[in-house]
Amino acid sequence: MSKITRLDSRDPDFIAQLDALLSRETDTGADVQSLVADILADVKSRGDAAVCDYTSKFDGWACTAENMVITHTRMEQAWRSVSEEDRKALELAVARIRAYHEKQKQEDWQYTDEAGLTLGQRITPLDRVGLYVPGGKAAYPSSVLMNAVPARVAGVEEIVMVVPTPGGEMNELVLAAAYISGVQKGFAIGGAQAVAALAYGTETVPAVDKIVGPGNKFVAAAKRQVFGTCGIDMIAGPSEIVVVADGGHPEWLAADFLSQAEHDEAAQSIFITTDAALIDAVDAAIEQHLATLPRAAIARASAETHGALILVHDWATAADAVNRIAPEHLELALEDPDMLLPAIKHAGAIFLGHFVPEALGDYIAGPNHVLPTNRTARFSSPLGVYDFQKKSSIIRSTPAGVAAIGPAAAHLAHREGLQAHAMTLELRLKDKA
Repeated sequence: MSKITRLDSRDPDFIAQLDALLSRETDTGADVQSLVADILADVKSRGDAAVCDYTSKFDGWACTAENMVITHTRMEQAWRSVSEEDRKALELAVARIRAYHEKQKQEDWQYTDEAGLTLGQRITPLDRVGLYVPGGKAAYPSSVLMNAVPARVAGVEEIVMVVPTPGGEMNELVLAAAYISGVQKGFAIGGAQAVAALAYGTETVPAVDKIVGPGNKFVAAAKRQVFGTCGIDMIAGPSEIVVVADGGHPEWLAADFLSQAEHDEAAQSIFITTDAALIDAVDAAIEQHLATLPRAAIARASAETHGALILVHDWATAADAVNRIAPEHLELALEDPDMLLPAIKHAGAIFLGHFVPEALGDYIAGPNHVLPTNRTARFSSPLGVYDFQKKSSIIRSTPAGVAAIGPAAAHLAHREGLQAHAMTLELRLKDKA
C-alpha cells in the first residue's frame, strides 16, 4: 500500500480534509513577487542586455541579442531534421486542433431596434501575441501547437515564441512544432525575463498584445505583474487530474492518476470511486507503475504530498466533490458517463468513458490542453480562439433614433452631474426640433 492520502466521504470532517488537500501552496510568495518585480524593471530599463544577463545566469549559456533569435529558417531546418513519424504526428495534431478551434470562431453581428438604432458587435484579431513554451524538466511541442494554432485560426498576424534553452540546447521537436503551427519567430529565452521582454519589448524582442502559455512560478508571477501592459491568458498553476471510476482496469486508472503526477512534484492527482476494493486495486497498480516509470521520483512526490484516493458512497457526493475541486482535467471513467455529466459544473476538460485518457486530449484529440488550474475552472475556460480575438461595440443612429432615446440619456447625464455629456445630446435634440 502506498502513502497516498485516503479520504472517506462519510467522515464527519470530510469536507475540511478535502479543503485542506486543495489548499496546497501553488501561488507565488512575496519573495518571488519581489524578485520578479526587480527583473521586470531591469528588462524594461536595459532591454536586451538585461534579458541576456538573466538568461546567461539562469540557463547557463552565453546569450547575446543575436544568438537568442530563433529564425523561421531555423524552425524549418528543425522540421526537416525530425523523423517522418514526428512530422506525421505533428501534422495530424495540427489538423485536429485547427478543425476543433474553427468551430469557436466568432462572427460580427448587428440588428436594428424599434428606436431605429443599429447596434452590433465587431470581432477583430489581436495584432501580435507571444507564446511562452515551458522548458527545463521536459520539452512541450504540444504546448506550441495548442497556443499557436488557435491564434492562427483567430487571424493573429504575428506569433512569436519564447522558450528557455537550458545549457543553450534547443529542442528540435519544439522548433518543428513552431514551424508547422505558424510561429514566425522565436527567442531562446525563458523565465520572468522572457515575459518582461514580450510585455515591454526590447531592441530585439517585439512587444506583444497578449502573452499565453504556462510556466513555472516565476513566469506566473511575471504574467500577473505585466497584466495591464499587455493581456494574459491565465495564471497557470501545477497540473491536476481527477479520475472518477465505477470499475474498469486498475492498471489503466492508475496510469491515468499518474499522468499528471509525473509533470512535477506540485501536481495533484485525485481518484474518486464508490468501490473500496477498486481503491485498493488502483493503489497497488500505482505502486507497480512507479517501479518502472522514468519520472517515478517526481510522480511519487506529487502523489504522496498532494494526491488522494477518495471513497464516496453515492454519485451525487462524487459530483459534489468534483465541483468543489474544480479540476483542470476530469476523467469520468464510467460505463455511463452521461449519467454524471449533467451534475458537473466546474472542470477545465472532461473526458468521457474508459477509452479517453487525458493524454488523448493533451496531444491530438483537438480541444485545447491549456486549461484553468488551481480551482479556477469555477470561473475560467480553456484557451481558445476567443482568447485571440477582441470585440468592439457598434452603435449607429439616425436623427429619429436620437429623438427617441436621447432625452432619457440626457436626463441620466444630468443626474450624474455630467452636464457636458447631457449637452452633447441636447444640442442634437435641439437641432432635430
